[in-house]
Amino acid sequence: MDNNPALAAESIQKCDALLVTSGAVIGVDSGLPDFRGNEGFWKAYPPIARLGISFYEMANPEWFHNDPKLAWAFYGHRLNLYRSTTPHQGFYQILQQAKQKNGGYFVFTSNVDGQFQKAGYSEEQIEECHGSIHHLQCCRPCADKIWSVDEIEISVDLDKFEAQEPLPQCPDCGSLARPNILMFGDWAWISHRTREQEKKLGHWLETLKNNRSKLVVIEIGAGNAVPTVRHLSENVASQLSARLIRINPRDYQVPDGHISIPENAAEGINQIYENF
Repeated sequence: MDNNPALAAESIQKCDALLVTSGAVIGVDSGLPDFRGNEGFWKAYPPIARLGISFYEMANPEWFHNDPKLAWAFYGHRLNLYRSTTPHQGFYQILQQAKQKNGGYFVFTSNVDGQFQKAGYSEEQIEECHGSIHHLQCCRPCADKIWSVDEIEISVDLDKFEAQEPLPQCPDCGSLARPNILMFGDWAWISHRTREQEKKLGHWLETLKNNRSKLVVIEIGAGNAVPTVRHLSENVASQLSARLIRINPRDYQVPDGHISIPENAAEGINQIYENF
């Protein structure tokens, strides 16, 4: 069912619980860069474009060993950007509805930017399947410790595109620290924080299933390039007989019986919100 925000609003109003799933495109309307394709990535990071490095190549833990100042320039700049970004109105519009549900809500996101927490969603009701830029781990790693980056400032020389000393260090062994993000070719990612989030989501879904609660899945800005979010959305919708509402300007096709809204995140959410 294409572009039916009225039916989407009716489905949300009648459900007992909301699962919000999201990919990177949800943040574009907040002013965050769109990394889909090298053109978007290089537009956001001209110094990396001059080096001819793709996002896939840059998002690799080897840079922390081979060129730590470049690695922390990239991730430090992103951290500073996410810290200064205000989530767009769509985050708050969905949260307003989610808080009204007797069965509660949960968020599953492939984003590492912390925008859901910044918009007021409960930390206990979010799974960040690729980790979080707001948490650090040891590069070695010397142990399975994960800690907050909240008290750490990363200064980046944008002309040289180098992070300035001191770079974040492991508090236990003194080695270089890195974001607790699952990167490409990453065998050193410490996953226990995300695994605990995954258990909470699983327990919540099991409770909904046992209570025969009516669930709606709202998926926002998740494409086919890395289909983790789309697979989870469709699997949960199938297993719990839930309705899926997919909001995305491209890759917006849905299985039969579900709702597609081919819009950017803020506009698609607002179209639904206007029907409440």
